[in-house]
Order: sequence, then structure tokens, then C-alpha cells
Amino acid sequence: MKFDALRAIAHNIADSLASGVGLLIGFYETDVFGEAARSAERFITVDFLTGSSEGGKPSPSLAHAIAHYRAALADLCARHGTSPAAFRELTARYSTDSHGRRFVVTVVDRREHRSVDEYVGVPGRRVRTLDPLGRVRRASRRPPFDD
Repeated sequence: MKFDALRAIAHNIADSLASGVGLLIGFYETDVFGEAARSAERFITVDFLTGSSEGGKPSPSLAHAIAHYRAALADLCARHGTSPAAFRELTARYSTDSHGRRFVVTVVDRREHRSVDEYVGVPGRRVRTLDPLGRVRRASRRPPFDD
């Protein structure tokens, strides 16, 4: 499986939770950004491979939805011709700041290729920056591959 396909799967599942509707797990209303903003930590990090979270303590309803996303990941991967075993890490950190809702998706595959992509808003759009020549580019903290 190509790494960019894994990144697309990761974005889809993270964006589904961010949307607050959760159609990927059936209709399930959540407010991960609101719960993150109300927590002392000001963020909630969701591990989609284990169905767990870190940072702010989610409500029982959100914790239940996060657990459902673990099963939904297997279904989503199957539709793309892969499995969750292709991921070594798949997390999303949800927070709210003065610019609005943000989530940072981290993907690491079995060959240790890593990508950290930041999205703003709902639906999540990649953060844009200016390159040294003044062109608008998608920001990425994805390190270059060694191979």
C-alpha cells in the first residue's frame, strides 16, 4: 500500500470524528473540539488503532464513539485494500485555538515512513503557507524518505 493512500485513510477517519456527525460509525453525534476546549489540557489525542485517547478526558459518549472508530478503521482499510496492520501509528490531536478548530494527524507505516499533517476547520483543510518564493503551498511536517 502506498504511503499517500494510508495518509488519505487517516485523514478520512480523523475528519469523520472532527465533523461531529460520525457517519463512518453510524450516526453518532460528538463534539471532540468542545470537549477538548473544556478540558484542562485543552486537547484530546485519539489513537485510532487502539480506540483510546490521551490528554483531556472524553465524556462517556465520546469515549464510546472513539472505541467504535477502531472497528470502523478496519472496515475503511478493507475498502481501500489494506488493513490496520499497515499502520504503526495513527493518531489525531484535536484542539481549538484563536484561529478555530484544528486537528493534527500523525501517520507512521510499518516501514517507519512518517507524516504529520495539520488541518483546520470542519471539514478539515490543510494549513497553507508561503514558500520562499511567495507561492501558497500546503504545509506539511512530513520528513523526506531515506529510501
